[in-house]
Amino acid sequence: MTRALVGSLMLSAVVLAQTRPEFEVASVRPSTDQPTQVSVGLHVTGSQVRVTYMSLKDYIGMAYNVRPAQISGPDWLAQQRFDIIATIPEGVPISKVPDMLQALLADRFKLTIHREMKEFPVYALVPAKGGLTLKEVPPASMPTDRPPAVNVAASGTGNGVAVDLGGGSSFVLGNNQLAIKKMTMRQFAEVLTRFVDRPVLDMTGTTGSYDLTMNLSPEDYTATLIRSAINQGVSLPSPALRLLETASSDPFSAPLAQAGLSLEARRAPLDVIVVDAVQKVPTDN
Repeated sequence: MTRALVGSLMLSAVVLAQTRPEFEVASVRPSTDQPTQVSVGLHVTGSQVRVTYMSLKDYIGMAYNVRPAQISGPDWLAQQRFDIIATIPEGVPISKVPDMLQALLADRFKLTIHREMKEFPVYALVPAKGGLTLKEVPPASMPTDRPPAVNVAASGTGNGVAVDLGGGSSFVLGNNQLAIKKMTMRQFAEVLTRFVDRPVLDMTGTTGSYDLTMNLSPEDYTATLIRSAINQGVSLPSPALRLLETASSDPFSAPLAQAGLSLEARRAPLDVIVVDAVQKVPTDN
């Protein structure tokens, strides 16, 4: 009976190993330095995946579907940038890209992790007392005869940030404004997380997409850019950090209130990815 049990376990391990999704081929290379302007992108067309100028922390977040604040590891994870070009095996759906990215990180960077649950201070994005005042954007018709392509592109300089999520969804932080186009409240909460001091969770109970433009004072706009850089792991000089000492800690409450939204400070348990081991340099392609 013991022998049969061992045999069964070995067979299960073989099956799991055979069915673990992996890229057919993949290239991982350091990104080209772009000191004045940063362009980041995720493009999936057919079987081809191309990701540019992302840090290991970004890739871990994509692979395990967590925010940067939910990744515990060495500070350098957010510094070195890499480009990945990969091919999805025939018959494997795009939805398996995160699983294949997990396998790639384990193979090329020898990444090992474990999961923990940790309570975090968060902001809950909720409707204000008078209710949501935004009008829902009608959904666009999508072709059904072929799998959708995924195109997410971002660019940024010291003057602002622009992210195109594809399908008409985007946000731009520039000219003292945060402009949201055709985003769900869940997506909007993820955007706000980039610019505040804690994760933002969507608790509006809505499912539609919305447009929203929030005007910021020049001081709040500058502080928002600085917080965005800090949240992405960018090292900033002391004069920039000192600007936060006198900046408002809550630049979004007033413009959110005009849209019938509010941020409430709460605590909530979130999944944490703890990095046990990882290499700075990937193995050869």
